[in-house]
Amino acid sequence: MATPDIRIIWEDLNEELYKFIWSNIKDEQISKDIHQEVFLKIHSKIHQLKHTSKITSWAYQITRNTIIDYYRKENQKKIPLTYIDIPEEETHNFEYKNLTNCINQKIQKLSLKHKEAILLTSFKNYSQKDLAKYLNISYSGTKSRVQKAKEILKNNILDCPNVESDSNGKLLDFENN
Repeated sequence: MATPDIRIIWEDLNEELYKFIWSNIKDEQISKDIHQEVFLKIHSKIHQLKHTSKITSWAYQITRNTIIDYYRKENQKKIPLTYIDIPEEETHNFEYKNLTNCINQKIQKLSLKHKEAILLTSFKNYSQKDLAKYLNISYSGTKSRVQKAKEILKNNILDCPNVESDSNGKLLDFENN
């Protein structure tokens, strides 16, 4: 597989990605800096792209992660949770994909504070100490919030009629309906 030419990616996505960054940052200089950083990352990681057909979504994922990194570095109070993608394993297993979609929907229905706790600790690799600092709350408060979020999510998933679990709440099977 040939590696895509970075100039073609620049021509195709330059303006689109800048507008996306600007819509999330609202500061011209910072947006330009992030835009440049995104293309440096694209250029340095292009060899890791397995399917050139996914280049646009891959570039947007790099952009979203760079925006999140900016917010994290600036230690701002709110990372826009709408831009945290919940990863799905690339698989041809139809049931796994449906279970992943079910879990993603259940996460989206959590309260903002519980969704934030799940997304940042499970998908953005925040430790509970990092999350406590980010939220400006106590470590014990953060631990409680994460535990409560996981408990609510687990119960919501186990309440689905097509999910089978044992008496301890361990997922045994998922039937696609």
